[in-house]
Amino acid sequence: MRSYSATTSSMSPTEYAATVNTPLILPCGVSLPNRLAKGAMSEFMADFRNRATEKLQTLYRTFGRNGPGLLLTGNVQIDGQHLEHGGNVVIQGIQDAAQLTALRNWSSAAKEGGSQIWMQLSHAGRQTQKSINPSPKAPSATKVELPGNKFGTPVALTEPEILDLIERFGFAASVARETGFQGVELHGAHGYLFSQFLSPRTNLRADDWGGTLANRARFLLEVVKKVRTTVGSDFPVAVKLNSADFQRGGFSFEDSQVVASWLDAGGVDLIEISGGTYEQPKMANLEGIDAVYDPTISKSTPEREAFFARFAPEIRRHVKRAKLMVTGGFRSLKGMAEAITEDGVDLIGLSRPLCLYPDAPRALLRGELAGFELWEDRLRIGPGILGPHSSIKIIKAINGFGKVNWYNEQLIRLGDGMPPDPRMGFVRAFLRANAREQRMARGKTSVGKPDKKAPGLAICSSRGP
Repeated sequence: MRSYSATTSSMSPTEYAATVNTPLILPCGVSLPNRLAKGAMSEFMADFRNRATEKLQTLYRTFGRNGPGLLLTGNVQIDGQHLEHGGNVVIQGIQDAAQLTALRNWSSAAKEGGSQIWMQLSHAGRQTQKSINPSPKAPSATKVELPGNKFGTPVALTEPEILDLIERFGFAASVARETGFQGVELHGAHGYLFSQFLSPRTNLRADDWGGTLANRARFLLEVVKKVRTTVGSDFPVAVKLNSADFQRGGFSFEDSQVVASWLDAGGVDLIEISGGTYEQPKMANLEGIDAVYDPTISKSTPEREAFFARFAPEIRRHVKRAKLMVTGGFRSLKGMAEAITEDGVDLIGLSRPLCLYPDAPRALLRGELAGFELWEDRLRIGPGILGPHSSIKIIKAINGFGKVNWYNEQLIRLGDGMPPDPRMGFVRAFLRANAREQRMARGKTSVGKPDKKAPGLAICSSRGP
């Protein structure tokens, strides 16, 4: 099953592994055993009531027993009307005993091998597909502009709704701690709700939640404050933040540096540097449909293999307390070690490689392998006009999101206790993933309906984490 690439460096993998296999102490006092993290990837494995399942237990037991110091879950949503996929786990309103037990079983399975597991909390906002919600709430009524008409026109949030969302995030964080998760990450990147507030392209508000950068960042900072108050000072709180949206008039790298400094001052323990949105999916190393972005930000740095590692040194100048994590593009042990020693990166996130090589972290930490093959370069509908650089927008979009679907199908196999299948057909994976999305959207039950109860007043089980 293994097929790893060789290193061309004169140093040995063992020497690079010594850098990666060192503990990381967070500002809150929590220590991670090494510098490798399983990055967040949407698993799509919740049941039709959006509860955690045995598949998630199997998947995270597999990752956890293979050595990464930290496991980050995929999107756990705080509102069942605003999912990025019908198979997301949702924490909303009063949690019954079965829901709490399912979450505890998930966290327990992940921790069996000694890894920590943190829950990623999110709200899809305007990036909620029409099959789930044709009129999702967002900062402003700006629609996702992608071919296929999969997204409806959003409705601008009212201030009472914004204040309610702050409470919901705090409540979800308290449930995470209670059910055994050892930290939370707020998903402030990739065009989801926090990212929508931050970007002047998608936040056209004229009130205290829009306009200046301070106002656009207010929602994220208020949620950080609420979460920190709810979970306490000894519980890790992270934020995934775009280095930029890579779209003209969007959230810029200069904006990102300022927001990172505010997050640092606000008591965040870890900032994960990422970038892009659905319209410009740089987080997947893809160009968007229009490929419009600031060339001074997107200039390539050939000596750095990771997509966003080049942004870390500048952000580090503005962050004094929080640790920095980068996910996306790491394919060699050498590149991981150099990001730590030369770019100011504290934690290395691995996502796609683990879909095919879930046992790789342990081997990396031992210096037994040098890196991974670039499987994603092989994934496409076909050559020429059917490829990822097609002039036909819908073909270009299918090639881009089809890669995400292909890797997700590997996660599904791991959750079923099966080995990955690198020979899986690209189009077949795309069609299967889209059929699953439609089934999950049709099968949603009352968990997706707006909760009339104030989440801050909901009651959980009395047992601690």
